[in-house]
Amino acid sequence: MGWVLVICGAFSICGAVLNWDWFMNNRRARFFVYIFGRNGARVFYGLLGSVLVVVGFLLALGIIESN
Repeated sequence: MGWVLVICGAFSICGAVLNWDWFMNNRRARFFVYIFGRNGARVFYGLLGSVLVVVGFLLALGIIESN
């Protein structure tokens, strides 16, 4: 489970940093682009990806436990 979160987080960070049009034009991402603007949505997805990576590593290393 931890490594899946790391991969999803890395994907989110890449989408934000590389400013992928297909990533930001996704129907789920369009809501955040509408609310925060394009750059705000990129910051949001970068932060979200960072949190996912950290939690994923903590899960993978057994520092926090999942049920």
